Amino acid sequence: MAIHEPDVPQQADTLLTELRGLIEQARAHVAQTANATLTMLYWRVGHRIGVELLKKERAPYGQEIVSAVSRELTRAYGAGFGAKNLARMIQFHEVFPDEEIVVSLSRQLSWTHFLALIPLKQPLEREYYAELCRVERWSVRILRERIASQLYLRTAIAKQPEAVVKAEISHLRAGGQMTPDLVFRDPYMLDFLGLPQDYSERELEDAILREMERFLLELGVGFTFVARQKRISVGADDFYLDLLFYHRHLKRLVAVELKLEKFQPAHKGQMELYLRWLNQHDRVAGEGPPIGLILCATQDIEQVKLMDLEASNIRVADYLAHIPDMNVLQAQLHRAVALARERTAQAVLPLPMAMTEAANKTPKTRRKKKGSDA
Repeated sequence: MAIHEPDVPQQADTLLTELRGLIEQARAHVAQTANATLTMLYWRVGHRIGVELLKKERAPYGQEIVSAVSRELTRAYGAGFGAKNLARMIQFHEVFPDEEIVVSLSRQLSWTHFLALIPLKQPLEREYYAELCRVERWSVRILRERIASQLYLRTAIAKQPEAVVKAEISHLRAGGQMTPDLVFRDPYMLDFLGLPQDYSERELEDAILREMERFLLELGVGFTFVARQKRISVGADDFYLDLLFYHRHLKRLVAVELKLEKFQPAHKGQMELYLRWLNQHDRVAGEGPPIGLILCATQDIEQVKLMDLEASNIRVADYLAHIPDMNVLQAQLHRAVALARERTAQAVLPLPMAMTEAANKTPKTRRKKKGSDA
């Protein structure tokens, strides 16, 4: 009876694959632990110097002590504790004063991530980037790109009152699910498509398909491409949805329509038809209702607000095929955020007493004149 020798090379390959996995996992754990430990060390150094020294001593005397400490630490531990780096650690503690939040963030964010966040002036903007970076696991390069592209100012959440923004970020920090206001943007930067000055809707769609990877990055983490020109059959008619995506965090289908012209009220009816069809035919158990995103060349903000599109799960956003000067764009975004918050504040203000009384009065019924059809 022949004795079959075991397949030694195959067993060795399997074992080697398993061992490599164990080694890589251990290395990643060591790197993550080392990073978190180093980040917390820098935070505590900033805390000790900033709170316990500089705020207790007179400024000139305190700075002399910092310089002396920096010289001794540099001599013992290298250039990482030079005066410039100590100043960054002090600033790190100042802009991230809550130790528990830093502990949580340091599990995903490196010290280099924090160095990109520290210069941001607005606390809510800084917290937004930090939490999205943690949840979506951005690299330092992606974080810097997101900040440079004014991502926060382009999100729907930035246009909400500060209390709402704080609540959304706190909810996300506590492990809550992302909301559409954190996901959708306005405008979308599509300069990477390389479109000519005079392009057609078909050329726009073709360019997006060619650059799908970069388009998904601009949409945001969590989007998965599903279909192009999705056929929607209603009765005897066929309609075609430009692009269909699925968002993993929102657990919803996202229908995208591309428009070269300014947003028109008729676009709402078209998207509502698509969403109702998707809700009835493509939505599966556990998913939320589909969301529509209409990407248009421009929009009238007051008109869009009056149509109350969010009640129909529809979002409208501009897209920029050619990016203007970033300083001009930033100024425009700041104005848009300020106006949106001002409108929201006015909407919740109580009516003056005279207006309230007039609104509560019951109008008298007009007696119909004999022989009149009025």
